[in-house]
Amino acid sequence: MTFFDKLKYKIWHFIYKFFLPVQRTLLKWGIIYHDGLRQKYHVGWLAPRKTLEGLKTHLHDKWGFGNHFIAWSDSGQVLSWRKLTDFQDQYHLRVFSDGEIRGHFEFTPEAHPIEHFEEKGEQERKADFLKFLGDFVTEKKYISHLKIDPNAYNPDSEISIDSLK
Repeated sequence: MTFFDKLKYKIWHFIYKFFLPVQRTLLKWGIIYHDGLRQKYHVGWLAPRKTLEGLKTHLHDKWGFGNHFIAWSDSGQVLSWRKLTDFQDQYHLRVFSDGEIRGHFEFTPEAHPIEHFEEKGEQERKADFLKFLGDFVTEKKYISHLKIDPNAYNPDSEISIDSLK
């Protein structure tokens, strides 16, 4: 990491401690806005007889995905996980209560907070997500009734910049 990346890392390490209450307050006061609609980049559907817990285990153990609590929450979202490629970039995957899976490749909020917030540089990368998901995803619409991940807003992220060190 460059000197400036290390500086950003230290700042974010401090910000993590109070990020969620500040975000909620800024949203409530109308200082920032998030419409809650599902982001684009449909990948597929959770396959029949597959569970959210099984998907989490697969993504974590095989591909290094994990919780990172600072992402926006979209309507119906039950899981929001990321996989860091480095300090600059990440894969961000979302699963919804009806079983839909969406994902995109983007800048990390730590390295590029403004660009990340403005969704600049987002890429579909569907082929990568299909590889990550394996037999947990199907192209055919299959409706599930999933419950939110109990650790969705746990401020102790599993996947943070610390994991790159």
